[in-house]
Amino acid sequence: MTAAPTPSRSAFDFSATAIDGREQPLSRWRGEVLLIVNTASACGFTPQYAGLQALQQRYAPQGFSVLAFPCNQFGSQEPGTPEQIVEFCTSRFGVSFPLFAKVDVNGAHAHPLWRWLTDEASGLLGSHAIKWNFTKFLVGRDGQVLKRYPPQERPESIAPDIEMALQQPMPADASPA
Repeated sequence: MTAAPTPSRSAFDFSATAIDGREQPLSRWRGEVLLIVNTASACGFTPQYAGLQALQQRYAPQGFSVLAFPCNQFGSQEPGTPEQIVEFCTSRFGVSFPLFAKVDVNGAHAHPLWRWLTDEASGLLGSHAIKWNFTKFLVGRDGQVLKRYPPQERPESIAPDIEMALQQPMPADASPA
């Protein structure tokens, strides 16, 4: 007798703590295209917040959202409190996309979502580890990782991939949980 196959996971199977401390199931975005990013407020790539916000504004009406996960694992470039992070992101970049509580993206304490993302899409030379802030993962309407982008990839250059992902048909199970 063979074991039943394990159902494949999707990004929508995870939950994370929002920046305000409330647990947030990612199933809330079921059927949407997501760009999941580890962010930091004091990084050379921090100006990418503006590009991420531009993508959010341009594509949200079509079923797209940026999900930002502050991370302090790289050069301690996200030392702030949740309140400081929100203030920085909204006052400096007008961020309207969801911000989550700080997470680890590598190591023994890595958030389960980030372990899954890095297992699904390796980086440069097949490495699974996140190398720096502003690593991005494009997730399709079905919750599967479509592509991983390195920190230096500017958000605006991802627009054609987002447009292609938005053309995917809505999955049959796309009603939010």
